[in-house]
Amino acid sequence: MKKNLLMWDQTLFKEIQVFDIDYIPEQFEYRDEQIQELAYAIRPALAGGHIFNTVCRGIPGTGKTTSVKKLFGEVIEITKKIVPIHINCQIDSSKYAIFSRIYTQLTKNSQPPTGTSFKMLFDMIAKYIKNEEITPIICLDDANYLVYEKELNKILYTLLRSHETYKHVRIGVIVIISDPDIDLELSLDARVASVFRPQTIHFAPYTAQEISGILSQRVMQGLYPNVLAADLLDRIIDRTMKCGDIRIGLNLIKRSVMNAEKTARMNVTNDDVTQALSISHDLRLTELVNILSTDETNVLFQLAAMTTNVDVITTKSVHTALGEKAIGYTRYVQIIEKLDHLRLVTLTYQNVGLGRTRIISLRYDPKQILSLQKPKATKK
Repeated sequence: MKKNLLMWDQTLFKEIQVFDIDYIPEQFEYRDEQIQELAYAIRPALAGGHIFNTVCRGIPGTGKTTSVKKLFGEVIEITKKIVPIHINCQIDSSKYAIFSRIYTQLTKNSQPPTGTSFKMLFDMIAKYIKNEEITPIICLDDANYLVYEKELNKILYTLLRSHETYKHVRIGVIVIISDPDIDLELSLDARVASVFRPQTIHFAPYTAQEISGILSQRVMQGLYPNVLAADLLDRIIDRTMKCGDIRIGLNLIKRSVMNAEKTARMNVTNDDVTQALSISHDLRLTELVNILSTDETNVLFQLAAMTTNVDVITTKSVHTALGEKAIGYTRYVQIIEKLDHLRLVTLTYQNVGLGRTRIISLRYDPKQILSLQKPKATKK
């Protein structure tokens, strides 16, 4: 047996879960001010009043979701009269899907029966709230996806004006926005803005010192001593700082250590980190493509296929090239605008003759995008 090799039943991780993006650490550093603001916003509900509706803003990976979940955990421990509900709007991005999720989390029942209308669904939610004498606080996480789908106004209107139809039903809302380009004031209808009137909590990108502190603490908690050398951790910290997303750093550590485990070594090498870096570069793209609908991926993949052969591509030419997969032009325009919001494409205008033509181009390598196409199932 070679020395300095892992045995088959050994691991370099003490607690591998501390590197997962949904892990909630006991000691959550550098966001005390934001958590205190969130606590101030929901405090009135403890006395039976309305919470201050809140918007949390900041680029991805700046602690917004963790801050809200951390506070929600504390609320659950001290009272049963406030029921926090967290909804991932990347997964649930329609009005019905979101209220179905609210129903299941409130009542602990399964999904509403097939054929349940929205009115029936909301009647069941409101009746439960009234009978149990509770105040739900709904966190719409990554609500920018609701803006892309033009669903946010409908959802907020229903939540915030529920008391007008159902007496004694109070619902508070926390909205998390991860897209800095979204102007929420312009996105909201006047009828929604008049009742929403949120306070805004800003989550600035972590500084280099904060990133170093967070990742170092996770390494101490999650890995055995001497698994990841200081100079390699510095390399990961540097990459994390450049992208501004702490989740990238956590993923890089996890992948680097798993690379070392794969070859049964007791510590991480520079090559392990290099290999992890090459994979992490594509993580954001993979994450975005996975949340797209079939129609949206059809448009993206068609654009990628055309980009390998054509320098200048118009939005109209992509729609035409979709052929059998084409959808109505109004829906198509909504899709390309969503892809632009997600920073998958860039939309510009070019003067052609007497008119203006809309040009669309990819922000990623088309080969990277096409590699994410799922192979068609073969018929047996």
